Amino acid sequence: MPPRSIAIIGGGLMGAGIAQVFAARGFPVSIFEPSPEVRGSIRARIRADLRLFRRDESLADNVLTTGNLAEAVAEADYVTEAAPEKLELKRSLFADLVKLAPASAILASNTSVIPIHRIADGLSTADRIVGTHWWNPPGLIPLVEVVHSARTSEATVRATMELLSDVGKTPAHIRKDIPGFVANRLQHALWREAIAMVADGVCDAATLDACVKNSFGLRLAVLGPLENADLVGLDLTLDIHKTIIPELDRLERPNPYLEAQVAAGRLGFKTAAGFREWPQAEMTALRRRLADHLLEAQRKRTDE
Repeated sequence: MPPRSIAIIGGGLMGAGIAQVFAARGFPVSIFEPSPEVRGSIRARIRADLRLFRRDESLADNVLTTGNLAEAVAEADYVTEAAPEKLELKRSLFADLVKLAPASAILASNTSVIPIHRIADGLSTADRIVGTHWWNPPGLIPLVEVVHSARTSEATVRATMELLSDVGKTPAHIRKDIPGFVANRLQHALWREAIAMVADGVCDAATLDACVKNSFGLRLAVLGPLENADLVGLDLTLDIHKTIIPELDRLERPNPYLEAQVAAGRLGFKTAAGFREWPQAEMTALRRRLADHLLEAQRKRTDE
């Protein structure tokens, strides 16, 4: 039977967003969040997102919150862990989930980069543990990477793919459990080079972002990187790579420029300053532009 009752572990940005998707499709959803402050803000944040996405705010009322893990997962068919990106925390949570959730429940992790086998290592029911990497904002980005680890069963993957399709997502079956999976490996390869160029004084952050948004960024929704290579010709791609590949950043650690920003308390929108300064009006406007862009893309997919 396909999963019908959903539990989310973690009520932060992604946990609340994932809960919103399931609740909007009529699934009963419970969220476990240990922090009373965060837990108390979940419904308000879901309402704010629904308002931003121009959807019915009352859908937030379908989400129950609790500070008791056993209560959250006691009757769940499908559990998604959306805790902070710390391996030992996730391992501890999954050890508890194996004991507390029904033996038939699928246990999924929303980790962005941690291989699923590292989370499931040593657990006797690793066959029902799967990666499901959602993208922010979960309500508007269609992709969910379904990561098939070495011990994940075919049945678990199949049921997960079907469930995600049922709630309007585009699940992608990732058959090799590697750090970062597919989309994040590509995204952070771009970020590494972008940070390196700003650090080296090639251009400032605003100029770099403008270069991306006004060039290949415009094509990406229609033309993937390998489609683009085929379009221009692999002979040309090879000639370009002979020049550019040796010049790309090769640091095997985070760039010191990024480390310096974090050390200085420049964390981006969280602190109104990161690679750029962010007045509140500009943050609000950027969020609105992003939501409008994704809503329009969603509308076009629906029309097609």
